[in-house]
Amino acid sequence: MIRALTGYATRHAWKVIALWAVVGIGLGVLGPMLLGRVTQAQSADFLPSGYDSAAALRIAEEQFGVKPDATTATMLVARTDGTPLTAADQQRIEREAADLGRHRVTMPRKEDEPAFLVPDHSQTPRIAPAMLAPDRSFELFAVELTGNAAEPGVQDVYRTFRDTARTQYTDAGMRTGFTGGLAAAADTADANRTATTVGGFLVVGLIVLLNVLVFRSVLAALVPLLAVAMISGAATGAVAGAAALTGLTLDSGTPGLISVVLLGIGIDYLLFLLFRYREHLRNRPDQPAREAAAQVSARVGTAITSAALTIVAAFATLGTATFGQFRSLGPAIAVAVLVMLLGSLTLMPALLAACGRKLYWPSRSLRRPPRERLATRYGTLLARRPLPLLLAAVAVLAALTAGTLGIRMDYGLGGRTDTPAAATAGEITRALPAGVSDPTTVYLTADDATPLTTARLDDLTRALGTVDGIGRIAPAVLNDTRHAARIDLYLTADPQSQDARDLAAGPVRDTVAAHTPPGTTAHVGGTAATLADISTAVDHDLRIVFPVAAALIGLILLLLLRSLLAPAVLMLSVGLGFAATLGAATLLFQHLLDGPGVNFTLPLVLFLFVVALGTDYNILVTDRIREEMRHPGPPRAAVARAVRHSGPAVATAGLVLAGSFATLATTPGTEQVAFALTLGILLSALVLSLVLVPALAALLGRTLWWPLRPTHPEPAPEPAPDRSALRADVRVQ
Repeated sequence: MIRALTGYATRHAWKVIALWAVVGIGLGVLGPMLLGRVTQAQSADFLPSGYDSAAALRIAEEQFGVKPDATTATMLVARTDGTPLTAADQQRIEREAADLGRHRVTMPRKEDEPAFLVPDHSQTPRIAPAMLAPDRSFELFAVELTGNAAEPGVQDVYRTFRDTARTQYTDAGMRTGFTGGLAAAADTADANRTATTVGGFLVVGLIVLLNVLVFRSVLAALVPLLAVAMISGAATGAVAGAAALTGLTLDSGTPGLISVVLLGIGIDYLLFLLFRYREHLRNRPDQPAREAAAQVSARVGTAITSAALTIVAAFATLGTATFGQFRSLGPAIAVAVLVMLLGSLTLMPALLAACGRKLYWPSRSLRRPPRERLATRYGTLLARRPLPLLLAAVAVLAALTAGTLGIRMDYGLGGRTDTPAAATAGEITRALPAGVSDPTTVYLTADDATPLTTARLDDLTRALGTVDGIGRIAPAVLNDTRHAARIDLYLTADPQSQDARDLAAGPVRDTVAAHTPPGTTAHVGGTAATLADISTAVDHDLRIVFPVAAALIGLILLLLLRSLLAPAVLMLSVGLGFAATLGAATLLFQHLLDGPGVNFTLPLVLFLFVVALGTDYNILVTDRIREEMRHPGPPRAAVARAVRHSGPAVATAGLVLAGSFATLATTPGTEQVAFALTLGILLSALVLSLVLVPALAALLGRTLWWPLRPTHPEPAPEPAPDRSALRADVRVQ
């Protein structure tokens, strides 16, 4: 099938290119619009229904009219001169708030932006008084908007409302401040806009620069970007369409992660083809370029398919996760990678056939054998001294792995601390409990038809008042039917902190369980309780996903390599790479920077990406080692030739993919993921694939393929032999 796809693409190159251009551009335009409708940022919505905080969220929606897609901000209003608010001030502030709540906020649009491509989030906000500071220094209001806080259109509506409120209260001699999830998201996006733009240009520049340096060709530098752009557009649309058809909800950070993954692996796969195509054209200068493209694509396509299916299998295991944020990430990445695989077997071979030898213009490297390069010298060194290099690699990985000692998980939502939203939050917590703008809430429902009364809840309220860590308790609120009640608890700890999670999951829930009135059922919700439940779900998922993913990857390697020992070597190497990367992240963010721990999603995301993507490089190198070992001669000479040919491709691809992941650092809250993935890919490409695995292959020889051994056919004739490589083989022998 692979040979049929690549053969058709090279025979009908321009038709395939035209088809991908139409599909890529079309779905690329529609994709962002569709993604906005299938993403959401509320972590509680990803919890299984059996968790306590998920049940509390259902009660909030069904009994108290809380919108499932609602997003809120807290508005602070104070006098500009800093004096306490008078009764007249308070009346005027509340009149202005009521006036703001009567006016529809129109979402701003760009003049050249087609209206049908961007959903209209124009709406009338719901504004309600929340609390007056004890010293009357400010009054708080809850501002509710509808939509995903990560959606740019919703953020634009918030910015418009914020600016209108600021102007209106300034005219009244007041100042305003905004905090909460929506305000923090908008402020962080504003603060990171320049860095995000610069990061995008840097990664594109890195790809172009590396390709120009490697291939000495402008066209070879631009073709990968063109191909990946077309395929990524199609993949984004495919993911959004599949999610819309199946009802799958994606996390707001998933689209950005998909874009980076597609850019990285797409460039990787095309680099594998470009390096092998150049080698093939050098060895067969008289062969037609279209025929050469077909042969190379069919040969490399097998390794690319195995590498892509490894990623798909790894992420498919997330379907076993209970936490919806993980469970939705798996299919999304899998669909995107499958589209990239299809593009790698059709569009990329078509581009090779269409460009031919002009792809490497103006370089003259095709007309002469390559000079002795660093890869040749390194391959010779590794083949002659495999044991010292192996021990050095293991020592580096072991040292980094030691950083995992004392590892802790951080379930906070992160965010910048130098934004206006953070400053407003700090001002509020100086006068009120830290959880005042994000309370932990106890929801109660009547089990029978007997209406609830506030007096019936007094014992529970008094018991909660004795719990250390609860700063204030709001009066119980009954719903319209009086069959449900809500009690807001304002914790003294930051709702995202470990102390708040421990308090909500421990003393608060214990007290509620012990003092729930007869005939009622109670559940504890809110950010702190939700994060406590997420930690439980994640711990459960890690124990399931890790072994299942490892088993699937091992099975794919077993089928690809037709060996028992080689897959074990590769799995051991990527396991060491994962442990070393996690240890380095723990060492930096938890120990050196004295943070609360590593992000709770990091181990799972790191395991899947480093193991799956790192296996890509191992597959490429190992496949080339097996190919070279089929030729007569010492195994170490075969390893030297394999490293000489595959080393530059793996090193370049690793640098490109690492650079792609590094740009994630410009996305709010992903600094740890960006660092870990960048380091993990560099370790996978430069240490595991180019040191550890080849060194083990040199030491084990053809035993690596036990119980089968590579056959020894006569080597294919090479019209343009590499004299430096021949000298290297002699030295190794």
